Amino acid sequence: MLKSFIEWYLGALDQGGYWLVALLMAVESSFLPLPSELVIPPAAHLAVTTGRMSLAGIVIAAAIGSWIGASLMYGAARWLGRPLVVRFGRYLLVTPEKLAAAEAWSTEFGSFGVFAARFLPVIRHLIGLPAGIVRLNYTWFSLATLVGSGIWASVLCWIGVKAGEDKELLAGNVHHLTIWFAGAVLVLGLLYWLFVHRFMHRARGA
Repeated sequence: MLKSFIEWYLGALDQGGYWLVALLMAVESSFLPLPSELVIPPAAHLAVTTGRMSLAGIVIAAAIGSWIGASLMYGAARWLGRPLVVRFGRYLLVTPEKLAAAEAWSTEFGSFGVFAARFLPVIRHLIGLPAGIVRLNYTWFSLATLVGSGIWASVLCWIGVKAGEDKELLAGNVHHLTIWFAGAVLVLGLLYWLFVHRFMHRARGA
């Protein structure tokens, strides 16, 4: 399934280019947790091998897309308020538990939490909701989102370039694909456990 998605995505990038990257990253920063780890590295590989896009352009498109998606979440939460977000969020895969976790994170870390959230799974696509609910200054919210998203996209571009140097992976070796995928899951899982899970456990205890 992963291999099929990447093959489709690489073909679609020929037509969509930066616009497709921005669109998928907007989705990634909204209520659908589309992993940015599946969006940026293939685009970076295509940029290096074909020259049809630049790494800088991918980073900019990703940052703008992430900002658009996060801003939509921010605006919806600010306009609807917490009761309606809780009531209807489950239809958009946003459970009350997830929202409470994101609220605890936002309350604890403020604007820096918005920045740090760009590097963390789960929190990343939810952070706009509590920021909107508490009416976090939108300028600071936007700046933190753009800078955090740009840095994260740069890291993923580097990974995409390095993965593209793996000839076995490019040849479709499922074993190598599994190794790269498992490595990504391990790193993200470790980040989540270190910075999110333990914090949320303490928050629930308090």
